[in-house]
Amino acid sequence: MDSRVVVLTGASSGIGRAAALAFAARGDKVVLAARGLADLEKVAAECGGDALVVPADVTVREEVDALARAALDRFGRIDVWADTAAVMVYGRFEDIPPHVFDRVVTADLLGPANVARAALRVFRAQGHGTLITASSLVGHITAPNMSAYSTAKWGLRALSRTLRQETRDAPDIHVCQLVPGSVDTPIYTSAANYAGFVGRPPPPVDSAERMGAAVVRLADRPRRELSVGATNRLIEFGFVAMPPVYDLLVGPLMGRLGLSQRRTPPSSGNVFASRPRVEGGPARFGRAAVGAAAAGAVALSGVAALALRRGAATPWRRAGGGAGVRRK
Repeated sequence: MDSRVVVLTGASSGIGRAAALAFAARGDKVVLAARGLADLEKVAAECGGDALVVPADVTVREEVDALARAALDRFGRIDVWADTAAVMVYGRFEDIPPHVFDRVVTADLLGPANVARAALRVFRAQGHGTLITASSLVGHITAPNMSAYSTAKWGLRALSRTLRQETRDAPDIHVCQLVPGSVDTPIYTSAANYAGFVGRPPPPVDSAERMGAAVVRLADRPRRELSVGATNRLIEFGFVAMPPVYDLLVGPLMGRLGLSQRRTPPSSGNVFASRPRVEGGPARFGRAAVGAAAAGAVALSGVAALALRRGAATPWRRAGGGAGVRRK
């Protein structure tokens, strides 16, 4: 393929940084955007070539529009726009200050909406383009202590599907969504926190590089959604098919696996302002934690298998109007 022009919002760390490096290694021209200039410049140096750095906050529509103009002024087009910018807050809903909750939803839902608006305007004008948004497994499920993040990601999933419906008249415009499971990135340790313990990605944990490669894969071969995570589908199945079992297990598992044992005072983290990048976090797990994850997976799998067996063994007959009625 020829070299592409790729705009990356959220490029200063985590998945965005990994994707930027992967695109640059492939020979694509990259435009790097995030709130923190110092970290962006470090990523640009790692990318090499003529990487363009444009500090921008996705929650500020004017800055997103200026980012699009800067990319067009430098390169003349935008072929791919990958948005991975996000912030997070831990804590029970009632313990999270309202202004922090609102800011997380703004950054993780209205921010991507700003990006989509700017990207689609360019794509419509040039007749092609691929928009990639980063959702999350918690855009398909819910978990205690993550109400704001989950709310935003569920909304982003709805927005992405709507955009796909509204661009059906433009076959060369693609709207894709990456759905990562647990990833070793700074978002957990830099998150706002009102849960009392530093957050961490529950096992199994993927690398940011694997997710960055998935972003490139979506750019190469656009598809509606790409879920990356060994247990994503199992967890989603448990959430949808067995709500009582899921709700029974998710609280204890989140407390054991989603929060570390390192205490932390209440803090707004990087929700309102960027912080210097520190890759990774307390993602190491002892045998007890790994055992808890395995036990939870086994429990879900066992109940799922039982439910499927019972469903297969239940005879059905057709009744008036075509409705399926269980035979007694």
